[in-house]
Amino acid sequence: MRVWALPLALFALVSCVADPAPSRQHTRKPVMPFGLSVADPGALATWLESMQPGWPRSRSYDCGHIKCVALTFDDGPGEHTGRLLDLLRERDVRATFFVLGERVAADPGGHMVRRIVGDGHELGNHSWSHPLLTDLPYERLKSEIEHTENLVERLTGVRMRVMRPPYGATDKRVAAETRREGLAQILWSLDTFDWRDRAPAIVARRAGRARPGSIVLLHDIHRTTVAAVPRLLDRLAKKGFTFVTVSELYGDAPAPGRRYARR
Repeated sequence: MRVWALPLALFALVSCVADPAPSRQHTRKPVMPFGLSVADPGALATWLESMQPGWPRSRSYDCGHIKCVALTFDDGPGEHTGRLLDLLRERDVRATFFVLGERVAADPGGHMVRRIVGDGHELGNHSWSHPLLTDLPYERLKSEIEHTENLVERLTGVRMRVMRPPYGATDKRVAAETRREGLAQILWSLDTFDWRDRAPAIVARRAGRARPGSIVLLHDIHRTTVAAVPRLLDRLAKKGFTFVTVSELYGDAPAPGRRYARR
């Protein structure tokens, strides 16, 4: 078989697998990402590779023996996310981005979420419109999570496996729905309060209090938070921290429905 034909054959195989009654958690059929054509074998091969279990590719860190910290950014993507990605790329730092469906939808073609994936960061579900999930009727709760999952998958070709409930508000119903969607609930152990105190020096100082296994809460929608990033990276690097994604912090995909706040 010619090399260029292999991705097309693989795509045909994936598309033709019988799946008469898929469950909602692990047997979903892949969805072709927005703007990707089967006429582009190279792009298709890259997409098929990204669909393999373990996305994003986990690096080999044993966070039980080294000082790991997971930086997480909520409420984007926004106008400052691109600059943040530039800063993280310069330092070869990976993070986890908990995105809002309505903000993803406002970005034509999903340029920013696709860049987040392309740079090796982890995407997480932060609901569609940032409501208190615990106050919603079931159908709205389901919609807030499911619509964001489906949109991100359509745009990027990957299925998110972590989520953060807005305001950290969760209960048994939220846990049950996230379990059905195959999503672990990720809270945090260190809040920088960057949404309240728009001062880069203060944000960097608070982030510098991280301990091994900390999950740090930040927001990429604030210019001042992005401005704090070089300083906070320097603080934590001097303390010997390794920057990892949430999934890397736990060594594998966290369990769907379960709540996590630190390692």
